[in-house]
Amino acid sequence: MARLNCIIILISIASCVLAEELYSDQYDHIDVNNILNNDKLRDQYFNCYMETEPCLTAEAKFYRDIASEALQTKCKRCTEKQKEIIDAVVDWYTQNKPDKWQKIVEKSLEDMKKKNAGQ
Repeated sequence: MARLNCIIILISIASCVLAEELYSDQYDHIDVNNILNNDKLRDQYFNCYMETEPCLTAEAKFYRDIASEALQTKCKRCTEKQKEIIDAVVDWYTQNKPDKWQKIVEKSLEDMKKKNAGQ
């Protein structure tokens, strides 16, 4: 019985180590289509991400903070809703504002280089 308990504990520890923690789902409720279809809101989120203007909402700041990693890792730590949000953003920008999409990609790469250099 002690051996069985030991095996169960080892499996539990391994599961915890292998499982990556997901991003908080606190802001999963945002209506991404409303943001993307509203020039003013979309520009606020874009400028927040690009760090050319302050983030005006906690949601914008949250997504700014996770977006580079989410894009680089194909949303490895995203909730299902966050994957939908990121997919919607990618689709919208690549179809409607490819020049701004290129800036997002460049910023994402720059952010990841900085993060990797700091580790």
